[in-house]
Amino acid sequence: MDNPFFLIALTLLLIAAVAAAVHHAEVVALKVGEPFGTLILAICVTVIEVALIAAIMLSDVPGGETIARDAVFAAIMIVANGVVGLAILAGGIRHHELVFRIEGSNSALTVLIALAALTLVLPTFTTSSAGPTFTTSQLIFAGVASLTLYGTFVFVQTVRHRDYFLPIEPTALSDRKIHVAPPSTRRTLRSGIFLIAALVVVVILAKALTPAIERMVSAIGAPKAVVGVLIAGIVLAPESIAAIRAAMANRLQTSFNLALGSALASIGLTIPTVAVISIVFDRPLSLGINSVGIVLLVLTLLASITTIAGGKTAVLQGVVHLVIFFAYLFLTVIP
Repeated sequence: MDNPFFLIALTLLLIAAVAAAVHHAEVVALKVGEPFGTLILAICVTVIEVALIAAIMLSDVPGGETIARDAVFAAIMIVANGVVGLAILAGGIRHHELVFRIEGSNSALTVLIALAALTLVLPTFTTSSAGPTFTTSQLIFAGVASLTLYGTFVFVQTVRHRDYFLPIEPTALSDRKIHVAPPSTRRTLRSGIFLIAALVVVVILAKALTPAIERMVSAIGAPKAVVGVLIAGIVLAPESIAAIRAAMANRLQTSFNLALGSALASIGLTIPTVAVISIVFDRPLSLGINSVGIVLLVLTLLASITTIAGGKTAVLQGVVHLVIFFAYLFLTVIP
């Protein structure tokens, strides 16, 4: 693993796997339609992310008790600021203004606020256990609450109020033709299989590169949290690229479905899983973020509220989210 040529080969293979995942995800999304296409990609990526986190927790890797917190918090900051910011900026440059449905985006943001507060902020202030941790009963409650909130959101998104999450048809803001014929069933099934395979390859390569990443982080003297950021960034790459491409095609609602949906899936599926691992295998688990993280999370949520409130965006909102994202990256490396 120390051979630089081998590391370069793994990195190039990882880039190819990410590109393949994006392509096949878009094929599946065209066939099943919104919001099912974005939901499928969000859940697939998150399930694999959870598997990677679980593998690290069950190993003897130093800092395993914080990897879930670091990866989940990184996922929120990456998608809510980095992906959303780039999507709004790129789409705004091309189309001047982008419109979306307030009902769906506001619903997703409401659930995200509750999930983030209950799982990442609350452990910092509880007093029944030492440090930013939950007791066993508190951990069970957090896991059940996360599953309940995420399950209800998926039901609302796919059944009860599916229309809240459908893309708005292009208007005078864009004269580009974005409708294409849906792929055949055979091609969709083939792309579905290749999508899962590509995502699995992404995680396998990410896990293979993790030791090298950890050595690099230690060599430059950066905090352990940087490892969680890099892992989350690698795993979320397919969704991120798909979201930005959707915004450039004047489909910001699809971008928001991908970004907010992946943040919700990251918390809603990761927290219950790591809670079970922590309880069953008696593994330590620290979920609470520090004061700097809380400030950045609150700033992110406030910016998201104002972005969604108007029902349309321009480049300014994109720049705001990107500045918050780079502040997060900077303060993660230099806390």
